[in-house]
This record gives sequence, structure tokens and C-alpha cells, in this order.
Amino acid sequence: MKRKQNIAVAIVLSVAAGVLTLQNVFAPAPDTITQTPTAATVTELPEEAVSEACGYVWAHHTAPELTQKIDSAIRVLNPAASARAELFGEDCVYADGHSTFGAMETDFYVHLPADDLSNAEAFGSWMSQVMPIITQTPRAEIQGNYGFVEFWFEKNDAEHLIVRVPIQKYIDEAQGKTGAELFYMFNATP
Repeated sequence: MKRKQNIAVAIVLSVAAGVLTLQNVFAPAPDTITQTPTAATVTELPEEAVSEACGYVWAHHTAPELTQKIDSAIRVLNPAASARAELFGEDCVYADGHSTFGAMETDFYVHLPADDLSNAEAFGSWMSQVMPIITQTPRAEIQGNYGFVEFWFEKNDAEHLIVRVPIQKYIDEAQGKTGAELFYMFNATP
């Protein structure tokens, strides 16, 4: 029995070392992580989970209720557009294969068909309509910190423009901006 426990501990430690290595390789860029303080949510863990070691792995999880709410609001602005919400954080993976998830931030992805991928004025105007929907979402519905809104302007499957707007930066520096000014604040490519 002791030998099995030692083997299990060795496996968990090996997995943890591998996960730490992967986290250093695949960690998000430092400029995409916000440091907005938020109230922590304490979750009671089952007693057996506390006594087991786990390995942490970067993870994305869907947020179905928030996606439905945001997508509905975006489609009111433009029925051809769509949106989804995702939680970014870490899965704590145990030796038996089960895992628990801890959200670090909530991210949003907004897709809009576009005929012309060089129309900075129209893209910035669209962004200025969408961002208040995101920022006016009750804070209780946002897990972890504010993440980003990633705008996809899509001409076709092969041609698209992606602009990522960190939500906290928008709140701090860009409210009230619109059109090309807002677009170029987050997309440096002229």
C-alpha cells in the first residue's frame, strides 16, 4: 500500500513539474493580464481534495449564461453579429483525472461581418456601441478580473481583422472615444 502511495505521489509531482514547464511556455503575455483587485470567492473543497496534490493547467471554459445575455444584446445592435463569453483560468487536475477550475478573468469575443477591412471609423463606432454593453454587465456576473473584448471583423474565412481591447484599459482611458480614434487606440496598424 505504501508503495502505491509513493508511486501516486511521484506521478503527481512529475505531472506538476511538466505543467509548470508548460505554464511558463504558454502563459499569457504580461500585457494581457490586468491587475484589478477584486473580492475573492472562497469555495469549500471536499476534504479528500484538500489532502491530494494537483497540477495546474491553463484553461478556458465557456460561460453559457453570460454568452446568451451578451450575444442577445449584440444581435439587437446588428443581427449579423455574434458574441460569446469565456472564462480564463486554471484547472487543478488531480491524479484520478478529476479537476476543479479557478477563473482568473472573463473574456469576450465579438464577431461582425465586414465588407471593407480598412474602415477604421466604422469599426471604432461599432466598438463604442459594444463596449458599454460589456462594461455595464453587473460585476457579479464577471468571474475573476476583467479580461478583454476581442473584436473580429470578418470579410470571409480567410480575411479578417482582430482588435483586442483590454476592458480595464477601456474603462480607465477610452470611455467617450468613438470612431477611428477608439479603433486606433487599440489597433496600432494604420
